[in-house]
Amino acid sequence: MKLDAINPEIADYALEMIIVCKDDGSITYTNKKARKELGYGDESEGHNVYSVFPAFLDDTGHPKKMEDLVSDDPKDIIAYRVNKTLFHCRAVVFKSNPGFFVVMGLNISQEEFLKREISNAGEEVQEADKVKTEFVANVTHELRTPVNGILGSTRDLLSVVTDSEQIKKLTLIEKSCENMNNIISSILDFSKLSAGKFTLESREFNFRDMIDYVKESHSSRINEKGLNFFVSISPEVPDVIIGDELRIVQILNNLLSNATKFTSVGKIALEIFKTARVGNKVELFFIVVDSGIGIEKADLSKLFKSFSQVDASISRNFGGTGLGLNITKQLVEMMGGVIECESEKNKGSTFSFSIWVEVPSEEEEEEDDFDDVGEDFEAIEEAEEELPEGNEEEGGIKAFGSEENISEIEKRLSKLILCVEMQNWERAEMFADSVKQLVDNAPKEVRTATLHLKMNVQKENYDKVVEDYGQFLKYLSDYKEG
Repeated sequence: MKLDAINPEIADYALEMIIVCKDDGSITYTNKKARKELGYGDESEGHNVYSVFPAFLDDTGHPKKMEDLVSDDPKDIIAYRVNKTLFHCRAVVFKSNPGFFVVMGLNISQEEFLKREISNAGEEVQEADKVKTEFVANVTHELRTPVNGILGSTRDLLSVVTDSEQIKKLTLIEKSCENMNNIISSILDFSKLSAGKFTLESREFNFRDMIDYVKESHSSRINEKGLNFFVSISPEVPDVIIGDELRIVQILNNLLSNATKFTSVGKIALEIFKTARVGNKVELFFIVVDSGIGIEKADLSKLFKSFSQVDASISRNFGGTGLGLNITKQLVEMMGGVIECESEKNKGSTFSFSIWVEVPSEEEEEEDDFDDVGEDFEAIEEAEEELPEGNEEEGGIKAFGSEENISEIEKRLSKLILCVEMQNWERAEMFADSVKQLVDNAPKEVRTATLHLKMNVQKENYDKVVEDYGQFLKYLSDYKEG
């Protein structure tokens, strides 16, 4: 499919993304800019414009007609890359040859970032709810005093009581007091945020040490439930950053606690990437995946509202005030980011959010790298898993392209797809890790394909895994023939 009056070779020099699709949304052509922004590599066939632009779907999740999307006015919408990270985009749709449409889009992440910076600099503190929020703050402060008194007395009694029944009751009182303190803290945070009196306290800290702390804080509870817990950080993420460590931990604690609360079987995963840089500012992107109870698509709009839960049974069965995700959303936005949720009933949820932090001056790069968005996903550092058997050898198996290496990759892929067919996703992920180690020094497209395969195995997406598996075999076949 060629563009009317535009040579595709010339289109590759365009600053905007150019995407050509059929009326069913299937993509037939992307220019160089689009392939780079969306992480398609050299091929874009098999992708669909609706997976790039969710705004092209109606409220029920069904695709709108491409004909109805045609407009002369560009619209600011969210675009998704193949690795599920997102960016702000200004897009317009127009009709090309019969049955074909052209979407032109421009990544405006930098513009949105600068716009927020200007807005925050000139924005005055809003005092509309001052009386209400001050009242809430005063009441919660007063509540904390008697609660802490009960908690202290209970712990004193626990140190001297020996009767098992009394210990059980005192432990229940202690837990209730701790829960009450957590609720009070949430209400205080909410009242400060509503009154505009909440401020971030930035300082320099080691990011990976912070993630280790978060991991240790949740590992025990997650393992007690028999769940698997995976944490991975892209090597591109800076070791030292400047930001509000306490509030970043609060965001992650909230999302991981919710994932643990609503997941009975399966796993929980936390993945972190660096997605953009402007001067000494860096955008970090976090993904929290669980295999829990999930949420109906119609209820997703309720998630981030204050004092709101999907339905009353959630509060009865799992507890909570409905403030946690609202506070999380406000904290993320205060850090210049956005938070999104994808979920399906009984199939788990994926929360993703971005924040902007600073890097120390000695670690600043010479150039901004917005043009490199999407290239940080070629490799993920697994923080908690050992190398698969066989990868400690030098040369031979580990040297990509050797006969032994290709043979080992094909064996592991065969076992992986068998595990997928048997719905044994845990073992499938183990083989995906093994394949990832075997392609350490492979060409870029092979390493990228490995990452996509692993991520879709983690999400237990059967169709995508089968598609990635076929693509991977094609790469291996082409490499052997070459």
